Amino acid sequence: MPQAQALTTRSIRELVDGLCAIPVAAFTRDQVLREFGRTVLDPDSMRPFMFFRRSHYTRNLIHRNELFEVVAIGWEAGQASAIHNHRGQECWMGVPVGRLEIRNYRLAAQDPVTRTCRLEPSIRYLIDPRHPAAVDPAEPIHSVHNLAEFGARAVSVHVYSLPFDSCEVYQIEQGRYHDVPLGYTTRFGVLCPGEQAEAV
Repeated sequence: MPQAQALTTRSIRELVDGLCAIPVAAFTRDQVLREFGRTVLDPDSMRPFMFFRRSHYTRNLIHRNELFEVVAIGWEAGQASAIHNHRGQECWMGVPVGRLEIRNYRLAAQDPVTRTCRLEPSIRYLIDPRHPAAVDPAEPIHSVHNLAEFGARAVSVHVYSLPFDSCEVYQIEQGRYHDVPLGYTTRFGVLCPGEQAEAV
């Protein structure tokens, strides 16, 4: 859920350095949300990692080690993620540019043999530069939306711990789910082979 507290403007590098300074044993949901939640990210510091594509959102790797990764996602107005989970890993989200709507879902039924499921919509909430959030471990299935009515691009910063390279995507109308590999549009500000994107 979104959190609000006293805020300091910091660069993305300062945020990453702050996360790196947290001991492994203290790298908990609440501790990282406190680190994330006291920061308003300087949008100018995000420019090396701000890429957009009209066909779909972009995933731009900023930092990765064995404990966590930091990814910037570029959203054109009207773009959204699929309904997905994070393989049981923790996720924290901030939005230095624009705002996003998060939609949570409850898993009412699941059959891993037939890969079928039934989801029930749960809460919706907004995140913006002053209101980061952490994925609720009780309801980890969600989707992210830069609503067309917002009328502007958005950039979100996600911290995942541990890093993961695939997720489960849910097709709520068909009542099915499947595994999807995850890749990057850019790594450390450089386009990955075969990728196309528009830099700011």
